[in-house]
Amino acid sequence: MSVDFKDISRRMDKTMEHLGEEFDAVRAGRANPKVLDRISVEYYGSETPLNGVATISSPDARTLVIQPWDGKLLKDIQKAIQVSDLGINPQNDGRVIRLVFPQLTEERRKDLTKQVKKYGEEAKVALRNIRRDGMDYVKKLKKNSEITEDDQKKAEKDLQDLLDQYIKKVDAALAAKEKELMAI
Repeated sequence: MSVDFKDISRRMDKTMEHLGEEFDAVRAGRANPKVLDRISVEYYGSETPLNGVATISSPDARTLVIQPWDGKLLKDIQKAIQVSDLGINPQNDGRVIRLVFPQLTEERRKDLTKQVKKYGEEAKVALRNIRRDGMDYVKKLKKNSEITEDDQKKAEKDLQDLLDQYIKKVDAALAAKEKELMAI
């Protein structure tokens, strides 16, 4: 009998997906509407993502324009951006909010690189925890005599191989994001 690792694989895929979202939220000197994905405003009594109450456009490489569908939300959107970790002061002209992204300094690029490395390390820890859950599952199967010792050894090796593949994916994604951040 072989052990099925579809659930483990699915959880590892989710971890990679989450890492991608974390990387997308780190701005690399260019205005990317994805940096606003984490920001939400209260709209009719519930927290609503910014892209659910406004049109977000990028007229040039360093500017985002947020045009709310309801003009009354301008101040709420401005406040939500100010309290977020974006580090950008929104400019409200009464109709739209403009976010002007400054050119990244060398120091800021290094800070962002550290942040990205931290996200990569967190993803690796999450992947290792998923592997540990898989190992526990395999040991439980062995303890209940559902698999043989040979099956257990093979399953543990397969789990380690799966983890190694995902760690390589994290390293590749990390290297690509670091290169993007350090490019001038």
